[in-house]
Amino acid sequence: MRLPVPLLTAALMLSVAAAQRPGPPPPVALPGQVQPLAPGTRAAPTLPTLKLTPAIPEVRKVEVLDNGFIRAAHALVLLPPQDVSPQRALTLAVQSVQATYRADPPLAEVDVSVYRADTYRGFGGPLPLLTLSVPRARLGTFQSEITADTYDRLWTPETMERPEPPGSPVREPERLLVFVGTQAELLKQRLEQSLAQVRGGVRGGLLFKGNPAQRQVALTFDDVPHPLYFPLVLDLLKREHAHATFFIIGRNAEAYPYFIRDLVQEGHELGNHTYHHVRLPHLTDTQIRAELQSTNDLLTRLTGQPVRFFRPPGGEYSQRVLNIARSLGMTTVFWTDDPGDFQNPGVETVEARFTRHLRPGGIILLHDNAPDGLKALPDLLQVARKKGYRIVSAGALVR
Repeated sequence: MRLPVPLLTAALMLSVAAAQRPGPPPPVALPGQVQPLAPGTRAAPTLPTLKLTPAIPEVRKVEVLDNGFIRAAHALVLLPPQDVSPQRALTLAVQSVQATYRADPPLAEVDVSVYRADTYRGFGGPLPLLTLSVPRARLGTFQSEITADTYDRLWTPETMERPEPPGSPVREPERLLVFVGTQAELLKQRLEQSLAQVRGGVRGGLLFKGNPAQRQVALTFDDVPHPLYFPLVLDLLKREHAHATFFIIGRNAEAYPYFIRDLVQEGHELGNHTYHHVRLPHLTDTQIRAELQSTNDLLTRLTGQPVRFFRPPGGEYSQRVLNIARSLGMTTVFWTDDPGDFQNPGVETVEARFTRHLRPGGIILLHDNAPDGLKALPDLLQVARKKGYRIVSAGALVR
């Protein structure tokens, strides 16, 4: 049974399973391989691509994107199964960087992901064989640094324990919160959120809203990092002198660890968005803990910092999920303002939704891999500041 529960200004759906928990969703080939659009929304725009000369047969495509100030490119390289040696992957990655800069000299950064052609299922599927990031400032030296084994923006898989894929990926973006639990648990959640809307702050390990008496809002990004979008988002935030909380998918962080280090170096905040981006209420306690703990361990190993915040993929959670997150020392963070950037509704619509829901103590939900969100970000920050709001991270919101 599903009960829509309007709580003050929050848009919240709490799903009740009074006598039983829902069964697991149908399995898919590879969890997290796709983050599809919500029903009824616009298709994602086709990104511009570069033509390399001479062509490199293994390069499937080179996409280019800009944030209004700089341009970045991402080259996708697919190796045939008969030739997947580390040396071949590295050689093609270096060639791809050189050819991409030749094709578009003003680029500020070129990133490369090398996969096996026979197992590639899109971004978010099996880990790449190699990733490489070359900002323009490193272009002249990266080859010699790679030879000397000192280049810090090259990644190849390590032998490490990873959580087993536990089920289907989330098939919708984070839109409405969905609580899965018993009637008693539902009533408790209704009370917690009602109090949070009035008083704000962390209550029982949950953060629905900051202090409504303070004119500040928290900026948060989900599904981090994406090799094309993330450098552009980080650049915009630096230009705007704004800090945010990034909810990171462990699989993405493992494949692009240098972006996680960039994030912390720029003064932003880490958040846990599970390792595989899966719905947690349908998993066992052991699986839930593995999804959260493995991501925490990875992020702490990369940055030396503990992970304080967690956001459930798809906005779907349960009392078990909350208890496990709390036992790992994390506060579960929700949101008050979702402009729907993942729906590709158009930049003007994203900005209008953002402005309409802007409130003191609010928590803004954006996504790292949404074109409309990227284009709208500078205007969103300017609108908030013109209205007298400070833009902060989730941690600063509750301090």
